[in-house]
Amino acid sequence: MYRTKLGSVMKKMMNILMLSCKKATELIEKRLVTKLSAIEKIQLKMHTTVCSQCSTYENQSDIIEKGIAKIHQPTKKTLKFSSERKEQILKQLEK
Repeated sequence: MYRTKLGSVMKKMMNILMLSCKKATELIEKRLVTKLSAIEKIQLKMHTTVCSQCSTYENQSDIIEKGIAKIHQPTKKTLKFSSERKEQILKQLEK
C-alpha cells in the first residue's frame, strides 16, 4: 500500500517536472518574450539537461536571437550625399 502510494506520488512529481520536447521548445521561445516562472525554469533546465536535441535547439535559438538583436541595433553612422547625388536618386525614384 505504502509503496503504491509513494510510486503514485513520484509519478505525479515526474509528470510535473519533466516536459515533452514540444513543451520545452515552447518554453525556450517563451523566455525570449517574457520571464518564465520558477517552475518553468526548473522544468526547462531539467529537460535540456537530459535532452541533447532540445539543448541544441536552445543554443541555436540564443544565437539567432542575438543575431537579430545585433541587426536591429540603431546605427550611429549616417549617410551623406552630395547635392548632385541626391538629385540623381530623386530622378531615379520618379521613374
